[in-house]
Amino acid sequence: MSVVAESYLSFRPKLLECLRTYTRAKFWADVLAGLTVGIVALPLAIGFGLASGVSPGAGIYTAIIGGFLVSALGGSRVQIGGPAGAFVGLVYAIVVQYGLPNLLVCTALAGLLLFVIGAARLGTLIKFIPHPVTTGFTCGIAITIITTQVKDFLGLQMDRVPADFPEKMLAFYRALPSTSWPTLAVGLGALAIVGFWPASWRRRVPGSIVAVVLGAFVVWWLKLPVETIRSRFGEDAFPHGLPTFKLLIVDWANLGNLVRPAVAIALLGSIESLLSAVVADGMIDDRHDSNQELMAQGIANMTVPFFGGIPVTGVIARTATNVRNGAGSPVAGIVHALALLVIVLVAAPMAKFIPLTVLGAVLVVVAFRMGEWDEFILLRRQARSDAAVFLVTFVLTVVFDLTVAVEMGMILAAGLFIKRVHDTTHVAAIDDNGVPGQGHEAVKDLPPGVLVYRVFGALLFGAADKVDNVLRRGAADARVVVLHMAAVTALDGTALNALENLHEKLLHHKKHLILSGPHTQPYFLMEKAGFLEKVGAANVVGDLEAAVARARTLVATKSPPTRAPFA
Repeated sequence: MSVVAESYLSFRPKLLECLRTYTRAKFWADVLAGLTVGIVALPLAIGFGLASGVSPGAGIYTAIIGGFLVSALGGSRVQIGGPAGAFVGLVYAIVVQYGLPNLLVCTALAGLLLFVIGAARLGTLIKFIPHPVTTGFTCGIAITIITTQVKDFLGLQMDRVPADFPEKMLAFYRALPSTSWPTLAVGLGALAIVGFWPASWRRRVPGSIVAVVLGAFVVWWLKLPVETIRSRFGEDAFPHGLPTFKLLIVDWANLGNLVRPAVAIALLGSIESLLSAVVADGMIDDRHDSNQELMAQGIANMTVPFFGGIPVTGVIARTATNVRNGAGSPVAGIVHALALLVIVLVAAPMAKFIPLTVLGAVLVVVAFRMGEWDEFILLRRQARSDAAVFLVTFVLTVVFDLTVAVEMGMILAAGLFIKRVHDTTHVAAIDDNGVPGQGHEAVKDLPPGVLVYRVFGALLFGAADKVDNVLRRGAADARVVVLHMAAVTALDGTALNALENLHEKLLHHKKHLILSGPHTQPYFLMEKAGFLEKVGAANVVGDLEAAVARARTLVATKSPPTRAPFA
């Protein structure tokens, strides 16, 4: 029992491994990296909080608490956790449809699911999500983030921004005449600073921080009529101290409706965090623990809702900044969280004057950089099926929401995968010249009444019907059917059932089935299911030559088919 528990509940944070060989030099390098990332994370945490339809404090506390837990308990040496742009559209839709209390419950449920996935050691399954699905919703999320910032960037006079994309675009169009030109001017200036800030300067002073500080100063100094955090949310909008613990309010009657968005948060969070960890591995030549990372993400997401936080995940941009500034252990991520806490405790009065249009400019640049726009250019070079999955996922993400997009993208990708398995699996008759038009193994002096079929590819449920077609393609007139399976790479239960049906039909008509050269996985599956025993030891041979020799013997002796025990 203890062995099973240890294998499935192994909890080994990367921090413990790093502390074994920790030095003072590594500590100072981590401190400097963590301070830099903390400064970079400040405007992003505020911006993602506002864009998600919650308060700036929710974004800040998410970065502090979630960032601390992800670094302290995670499976990566340099991963930075916090609120992410990928969640903006999904979180905003949940807040609009279900309200903030239910968003907190959704986040906790997603955290529980993430922890279970990691504890069950299923973290590696995330990599099987098709590339067109991930790139499709990444580009869709980028567009969603940009559209959420249009109101604040232009200073439009609107009561609220609709969650549905068509209604949102119509509302923007109607409100366009109310554009605030001072707001737009400040936003364009911030956009230019963040977008064109030299890369060589980013390590010392991030462009986003310069844009935030300069934008706030210009608005205050010139007394411009530009909306700020204080004017929008009041004096108490920005957190002034430590977060307070509050129990979640569970709407039991509505709990069933929260399962789908919770699963969407968990799926998106796992993809985002593990993708970020993989990128970080390449930058520091290390290998993260996927399962430990998901358990840490789960604990973080189960914790932050009790302090008013939103979903947490590993974030690529801040993680890359962490690495580029010399981080070598999770201590840097812990310092990043503590740096944000100090900023909240010390600089809260000044942060209230940050213009919303500046935060909008920062998020527009972040969204533009996160989108994989080259995928649109490469569509012509991709297979039509992959291009279709990408476009469908992208459109559904933008027009509807991420939950629908991921579900439909995965269903479409699974359907196309089944079709590809079907198309690449072949069952073809072999004659004296081999497979007609293909060559392969030829059968010399094939006796009358013997048919040989070469099976090629993965014989899975999507291609099982091709076995059923054997009898229809001439086997009805044969006394012996040989299936040459040397090129069968995999076999599943559905295809095995098709083989069993073929054997039963041949037996019913007093005919024989011979299996030639089955590989390891198909062989052991057929043996475990008892199928080889039904066919008989003499009728399972190692190569095509032996199969033909066995067929000659059966035809010559006119022996009836038997169910001889398989030895």
